[in-house]
Amino acid sequence: MLRLEGVSHAYEARPVLRDVTLDLAEHRIGVIGANGSGKSTLARTLNGLVVPDAGRVTLGEWDTRRHAKHIRRRVGFVFSDAANQIIMPTVAEDVEIGLRSRRLGREETARRVDALLERYGLAGHRDHPGHLLSGGQKQLLALASVLATEPEILVCDEPTTLLDLRNTRMVHRVLDTLEQQVVLFTHDLDLLGAFDRVLVVDDGRIVFDGLPADAVDHYTGLMDDRLMDDR
Repeated sequence: MLRLEGVSHAYEARPVLRDVTLDLAEHRIGVIGANGSGKSTLARTLNGLVVPDAGRVTLGEWDTRRHAKHIRRRVGFVFSDAANQIIMPTVAEDVEIGLRSRRLGREETARRVDALLERYGLAGHRDHPGHLLSGGQKQLLALASVLATEPEILVCDEPTTLLDLRNTRMVHRVLDTLEQQVVLFTHDLDLLGAFDRVLVVDDGRIVFDGLPADAVDHYTGLMDDRLMDDR
């Protein structure tokens, strides 16, 4: 289980996370909050992409400060812009790169790559450059590349931000079918209804932690109050 204990972090003396303590045990966890609330920094602490200034993030006996490599093998991360994760010349090679450290052999590696491409509707693009795919296909490729490593937990930082409604729903359908635990950071409030738990982040703190409908009500009320204050 991912656990955060007293996690705080700042950029150039500007606090972005303030004493966050969480146990993340549920199968589907959503995280919502306004831009600048600290969501993305929180997401990046979960697999050691950001090491907090204070406190600790652990997965079992491992700590991101000392064991980031081990944790990243178990906690996959999907960025909001899939282009940041597409690094190889072809679609198949981009999925394959995550398997290289497994030393599975050429035939087994090819079998796994083909199975993932088929599963996510990318088999027909096997030898195409990834950067020529559509936005939705790029995000599916990013997901396939991460899932090739068979992580136990998948952290997704606003994976549908750059997508239209059709592709947003397509990505969410894929996330819904995964066996892995998913921690989804998102602005798509209407897609959280089936989640087990939703957190609301505001000013670097967790200000609500509960069921999806209650969390969305809390968040929208908070934003309404901000709008009134700005008038």
